[in-house]
Amino acid sequence: MNKLKIMLCAVFTLLLVNTTATADSSNFAGPYLGITGSGYGLQLDGEATQESDTLGATEVDNVSLGQVAPVSGIEVGYAIPLGSALLVDIGASYLSGEAKLSHFTDGTGEGSGPNVSFKVDDLVTYYIAPSLVLSDTSSVYVKVGLTEGDTGVSGDVTTPGNLSGTTWAIGTRTVLDSGIFIRTEAGYTDFNGISAHGKGTTISATNSYSAEPTLAFGAVSLGFRF
Repeated sequence: MNKLKIMLCAVFTLLLVNTTATADSSNFAGPYLGITGSGYGLQLDGEATQESDTLGATEVDNVSLGQVAPVSGIEVGYAIPLGSALLVDIGASYLSGEAKLSHFTDGTGEGSGPNVSFKVDDLVTYYIAPSLVLSDTSSVYVKVGLTEGDTGVSGDVTTPGNLSGTTWAIGTRTVLDSGIFIRTEAGYTDFNGISAHGKGTTISATNSYSAEPTLAFGAVSLGFRF
């Protein structure tokens, strides 16, 4: 993660050094509203601690799975100019979609136990994006934000708390004279860990399940600057 942060800062600095003084940040300034189409890949590194049938021992299974899911959403924000070639973009985005990963059993017999599934959906990101204006119509930015998401489970287990994590991204924004803009972006989110345990009906209360979700994404937005 630290290497990616360093790379993003280096790219942004290099562009800043090579930007001409004729760039005009006022072409990008002001409020905006956009619609977003995105594809995200959810990587989930999980661990299941399950009670064994033999002498009350426990078994620990480590699982790493991934899923790709298409999502759509909206974004709203305000770009504030800081000079002829710099501005800061403050906004929020909402993505509606679902990624579901089923991978654990209750350990009562090979392949016989009920599955436990973790679900992630409805991602909201609050962000700040320092931007560098390259010309009257194009800019590049780095973004850092706080992303929150809803979690759910299926199976006889407790429901974990909602997700929260830090998002890092880099992107470009092109604004036409009409105010219409196109934004392209790629990034990732590191979430906090989630955990659950059996309720005791079909899955023993001594069984526990935990996961460390990571989200990588690419997005394209079409919107209007007012």
